[in-house]
Amino acid sequence: SQNIKYPHWQREFEAALHEGDPESLRQRVDAAEAALFLRSQALAGSVEGQAERQAISEAIRTLRAIQREKLGYPD
Repeated sequence: SQNIKYPHWQREFEAALHEGDPESLRQRVDAAEAALFLRSQALAGSVEGQAERQAISEAIRTLRAIQREKLGYPD
Protein backbone atom coordinates (compact mmCIF):
# COMPACT_ATOMS: atom_id res chain seq x y z
CA SER A 1 0.00 0.00 0.00
CA GLN A 2 2.99 2.31 0.52
CA ASN A 3 4.01 1.58 -3.05
CA ILE A 4 1.38 3.49 -5.04
CA LYS A 5 2.68 3.58 -8.58
CA TYR A 6 -0.64 4.47 -10.25
CA PRO A 7 -2.55 6.80 -7.90
CA HIS A 8 -5.46 7.28 -10.32
CA TRP A 9 -6.76 3.76 -9.68
CA GLN A 10 -4.44 1.65 -7.54
CA ARG A 11 -5.95 2.54 -4.15
CA GLU A 12 -9.45 1.56 -5.28
CA PHE A 13 -8.12 -1.64 -6.82
CA GLU A 14 -6.21 -2.62 -3.68
CA ALA A 15 -9.26 -1.85 -1.53
CA ALA A 16 -11.26 -4.31 -3.66
CA LEU A 17 -8.52 -6.95 -3.31
CA HIS A 18 -8.54 -6.72 0.48
CA GLU A 19 -12.29 -6.40 1.10
CA GLY A 20 -13.80 -9.38 2.92
CA ASP A 21 -17.47 -8.40 3.19
CA PRO A 22 -19.40 -9.50 0.05
CA GLU A 23 -21.69 -6.45 0.00
CA SER A 24 -18.80 -4.03 0.42
CA LEU A 25 -16.78 -6.06 -2.09
CA ARG A 26 -19.32 -5.41 -4.83
CA GLN A 27 -19.11 -1.65 -4.17
CA ARG A 28 -15.31 -1.71 -4.06
CA VAL A 29 -15.12 -3.68 -7.31
CA ASP A 30 -17.49 -1.19 -8.96
CA ALA A 31 -15.38 1.75 -7.72
CA ALA A 32 -12.17 0.10 -8.94
CA GLU A 33 -13.72 -0.64 -12.34
CA ALA A 34 -14.81 2.98 -12.69
CA ALA A 35 -11.35 4.28 -11.75
CA LEU A 36 -9.68 1.86 -14.18
CA PHE A 37 -12.05 2.84 -16.98
CA LEU A 38 -11.53 6.57 -16.46
CA ARG A 39 -7.77 6.17 -16.36
CA SER A 40 -7.70 3.99 -19.47
CA GLN A 41 -9.76 6.66 -21.26
CA ALA A 42 -7.28 9.33 -20.13
CA LEU A 43 -4.37 7.25 -21.45
CA ALA A 44 -6.03 6.45 -24.80
CA GLY A 45 -3.95 7.68 -27.69
CA SER A 46 -0.97 8.67 -25.57
CA VAL A 47 2.41 7.30 -26.54
CA GLU A 48 3.51 7.08 -22.92
CA GLY A 49 1.70 4.98 -20.44
CA GLN A 50 2.28 1.56 -21.98
CA ALA A 51 3.34 0.07 -18.63
CA GLU A 52 0.28 1.56 -16.92
CA ARG A 53 -2.02 0.29 -19.68
CA GLN A 54 -0.57 -3.20 -19.12
CA ALA A 55 -1.12 -2.87 -15.36
CA ILE A 56 -4.70 -1.76 -16.00
CA SER A 57 -5.32 -4.82 -18.19
CA GLU A 58 -4.00 -7.10 -15.46
CA ALA A 59 -6.09 -5.32 -12.81
CA ILE A 60 -9.24 -5.73 -14.93
CA ARG A 61 -8.53 -9.47 -15.32
CA THR A 62 -8.14 -9.73 -11.55
CA LEU A 63 -11.43 -7.90 -10.96
CA ARG A 64 -13.20 -10.24 -13.40
CA ALA A 65 -11.89 -13.23 -11.43
CA ILE A 66 -13.14 -11.67 -8.17
CA GLN A 67 -16.54 -11.08 -9.78
CA ARG A 68 -16.78 -14.70 -10.91
CA GLU A 69 -15.29 -16.42 -7.87
CA LYS A 70 -16.51 -14.26 -4.99
CA LEU A 71 -19.57 -12.46 -6.32
CA GLY A 72 -21.06 -15.21 -8.49
CA TYR A 73 -21.01 -13.30 -11.79
CA PRO A 74 -21.39 -15.49 -14.89
CA ASP A 75 -18.37 -16.14 -17.13
